[in-house]
Amino acid sequence: MNTGDDYRGLGWAHGALTVQRLGAMLAPVTFLLADGRQISPMHIAPWANEPEAEALPGILRRLRGEWPCVPFGYSVPAAGWPESWAHAMGPPEPGEEVHGHSSNHDWTWRDSKSGSLSLVLAYPQASSVERVERTVTPDPLAPAIDIEFKIVVRRACRLPIGLHPVFRLPFETGAATLELGGFDEGRTYPHDVEPGAALFARNKTFAELTSVPSRAGGVVDASRLPLAADTEELLQIEGLDGTAALTNHEDGYRVKLLWQKEHFPSLLLWYSNRGRKAAPWNGRHVTIGIEPICSPFGLGPATALADNPIAQSGIATALEFSPEKPFVTRYHIEASTL
Repeated sequence: MNTGDDYRGLGWAHGALTVQRLGAMLAPVTFLLADGRQISPMHIAPWANEPEAEALPGILRRLRGEWPCVPFGYSVPAAGWPESWAHAMGPPEPGEEVHGHSSNHDWTWRDSKSGSLSLVLAYPQASSVERVERTVTPDPLAPAIDIEFKIVVRRACRLPIGLHPVFRLPFETGAATLELGGFDEGRTYPHDVEPGAALFARNKTFAELTSVPSRAGGVVDASRLPLAADTEELLQIEGLDGTAALTNHEDGYRVKLLWQKEHFPSLLLWYSNRGRKAAPWNGRHVTIGIEPICSPFGLGPATALADNPIAQSGIATALEFSPEKPFVTRYHIEASTL
């Protein structure tokens, strides 16, 4: 098998998909809907084909679609954080990479059954993780994709993990709706995700996505996308049933994500809405990340393993892994017409 090709694709009766070796990222994806229309719901960063992108960290170089993150998150300095969070902040681990080794390196293609694409990535010898494996399989009967993800560890450990789907948004403000159903509690980020690009009040809780406390006072409807404000924000949602959907009213479709909530007890929402002005973002990046996680806001392994406020509330922020039993999770992306 040729392991040098950077992209592989599959077509089936209800669509076509591409997986790239870098990060094992899934995109572009085209679904053929029941009414005969073709739609492409996954996001591709606008700099993905620009020559300057080759100098970027792996995760940013050709950012797109959906991929797994082990470990999830990255460490940040503790300065300026509420005391309840600051005590849980720790330094980066040696060799720490944003959203883990899996997000920043080229995976290797594996022989797989007909109708699937499968990849594997070995981790550095010093890591507790030995390797990760990923298989992407279109549903032969529907505009849908099934994904299996496996983690094999060298030794017992606890790690924050996450999935990182990013979805394309229409141009017109409010032309899409994020649909979560009922949840137990939402949390705003306890600091600034991007200096000068805040929208939500710091370190608050909320019960409805339509009424998120605002930094300026009052509330923001965080369900209607894209947002009007230039902002870079994160919200963490707890107690979902393992499903979330994005309805694109402009293009007339709904895309749904389903995951195993016992593996990913929280959902991180990444609002990247023209808030980052430095290169390569250049104030042009617009997407919504709908990310099942076991992590505290993606604040890195040290915080995930510490007694952070989310863990104190009874929500797991890291999972236990054992070399005797590989971890396997399955999730699903599907599209339908409105």
